[in-house]
Amino acid sequence: MDSTRVTEQPTSFGRPQPGADPVDPHGALLRTPPPAQVPGTGAALPVQSRSGGEPPASGATPPGPSGATSPGTTTPGGTGQDPAAGPGSEHAQPGAGQGAEPDTHRPRPVPEGIPVQPAADHDRPVRVPDGTERRTGQPAHPGRPTPMRRDGDRLRFVGAATRRIARGIDLDEIVMGLCRATVPTFSDAILVYLRDPLPVGDERPTGPLVLRLRRTDRIPAERDTEGGFTPAAPPEPSELDSVGAELCTVRPGSALAEVLRGVRPVFTDAPAARAALPELLGEEGASAVPDGQRAILAPLRGRRRVIGAALFLRRPERIPFEADDLLVAAQLATHSALGIDKAVLYGREAYIADELQRTMLPENLPRCTGVRLASRYLPAAETARVGGDWYDAIPLPGSRVALVVGDVMGHSMTSAAIMGQLRTTAQTLAGLDLPPQEVLHHLDEQAQRLGVDRMATCLYAVYDPVAHRITIANAGHPPPVLLELGGRAEVLRVPAGAPIGVGGVDFEAVELDAPAGATLLLYTDGLVESRLRDVWTGIEQLREKLAATAQLTGPDHPPPLEALCDEVLDMLGPGDRDDDIALLAARFDGIAPSDVAYWFLEPEDAAPGRARRLARKALSRWGMEELSDSVELLVSEVVTNAVRYATRPVTLRLLRTDVLRCEVGDDVPQLPRLRQARATDEGGRGLYLVNRLARRWGATRLSTGKVVWFELNHG
Repeated sequence: MDSTRVTEQPTSFGRPQPGADPVDPHGALLRTPPPAQVPGTGAALPVQSRSGGEPPASGATPPGPSGATSPGTTTPGGTGQDPAAGPGSEHAQPGAGQGAEPDTHRPRPVPEGIPVQPAADHDRPVRVPDGTERRTGQPAHPGRPTPMRRDGDRLRFVGAATRRIARGIDLDEIVMGLCRATVPTFSDAILVYLRDPLPVGDERPTGPLVLRLRRTDRIPAERDTEGGFTPAAPPEPSELDSVGAELCTVRPGSALAEVLRGVRPVFTDAPAARAALPELLGEEGASAVPDGQRAILAPLRGRRRVIGAALFLRRPERIPFEADDLLVAAQLATHSALGIDKAVLYGREAYIADELQRTMLPENLPRCTGVRLASRYLPAAETARVGGDWYDAIPLPGSRVALVVGDVMGHSMTSAAIMGQLRTTAQTLAGLDLPPQEVLHHLDEQAQRLGVDRMATCLYAVYDPVAHRITIANAGHPPPVLLELGGRAEVLRVPAGAPIGVGGVDFEAVELDAPAGATLLLYTDGLVESRLRDVWTGIEQLREKLAATAQLTGPDHPPPLEALCDEVLDMLGPGDRDDDIALLAARFDGIAPSDVAYWFLEPEDAAPGRARRLARKALSRWGMEELSDSVELLVSEVVTNAVRYATRPVTLRLLRTDVLRCEVGDDVPQLPRLRQARATDEGGRGLYLVNRLARRWGATRLSTGKVVWFELNHG
């Protein structure tokens, strides 16, 4: 075997390598006993070479007291040269050549091939006949420690460190990966400074360049010494602990700006770097940096600009950095900077996705008369936070409310955008007071206009608290579950229909009872379907969960709505989160018939006077006489405006809930507009009075005309 050929052998971490002290993952050396000696000979047993070669020849230099020949000592031949290093044998495997002894002081890689820096008293320089050090080519100094590492060790370290850095997906993970990969293997301490704020993509930063200390890692003062492990660094406090400043501003043309502009790592003993340290660390921190080549300042450059700097430090008692370590620092800085760039871009994308999802869903559910609402939304995973699930509650004329839940295929930004368009379309159609089946029909047409593959499921329900009825139409969505007051849970039989986007299909609506105290649960398939169960099994489990929860509060009291939503989500087990989950719960309180007054008025001149008398009688029956003057005035103005243009009977309805609500309907689709009447105008002041005296007021267009309503506080 040619001793000049580099042969990398896999390192076994299950057992110590022969001829070397094993290393723990924290950088400590495990002391091994000296090799056993053959009785009567006084010589050590031959040691197998790492590559499986033959044992040393009988003429090899006998080991010293520790079982190995100390490097740098004179051999019996008197050459003064390392016996294992022939011409060009710098990277030869120990024991590969004739007469070579294993180097028991050579540090072995820790897991993933990371080499450990030996302390100063563990190694001595290896000299060649011309008096220079074999590794560095510099003049040898007696007692100066020299790292005894191969280039393969550096390559393995860089490979393991870059893999660790690349595993990070966000900014903190990448910076932590850089620190954990370099301390204590490559350096005794590291300081990572990043631009504040970090620019995103092609964004041009404004203002001065400010660096903020993002993270600093140092070798801990105490190391595990049990089981034969010895500290790789002294436990007493070091002056490196005082190095570091929280914030620094890089002045244009300063020494630090020039070093950062140079991009390449430099030793801090260079004049330019030494002048830059006070600006980066402060005067006190710069004075604590060890002299010599024991600190490396590496700029972190992203794709377009410098985004920070990393400072690698070694203690004064440790061996200094070598020229090749600048290449290692450059690789670490490059991979870290590119990873930070991507992490910032990913963070911006995740922020945009979160904002998109948040704006697509209602921030707060409306307060509707006769119904209480609660909702939940859970994304499929942290890495896929945008989906096509949505829910909505839309107030309708006549104190009714539309309940909507839908699911667009996919978990992408496109799905969220389509969901937003469909939700907006549903809100617009609800404002027209169309029947549920007509709303789904128009949603189907809208999905076809958006694209051929824009598929979605949707369930649209309208609850009337006065009639205690609910009308439901379904487009391929899982059926709702109704929890009655006595604790009975029932899956409603609603025609499934075809999904939205199929086209050419009709949708059917059904009208069902909605008794007071009942709870309607609308949900998406992510709640009941997963890889571990089919959708109908999940629906049955949901029904049983609702029934079991209702039993806890008794037959006369429904469970609290918010707690009920939490209990429903608790049915999800490990592996059940394959899809987004949208959940909308509606508790039907209804409006009692005794709190409703309803009349038809012929469109004639006597209608306003009759409306005033009817309103006065209703208020007297409810014990609300204090509102008679205001209600009579406002009812008279609204009814007068309605009968002026109506051709069919005008409707007048009073509702007593937490507020007094008055609704006047006619068959004219034009909505009234509030305007400031001129002094010469005979009319136009009715809505001005309504706007000043009413708590709230509004007008809604219906398929048969419009409804003008106003509310007044009472009691």
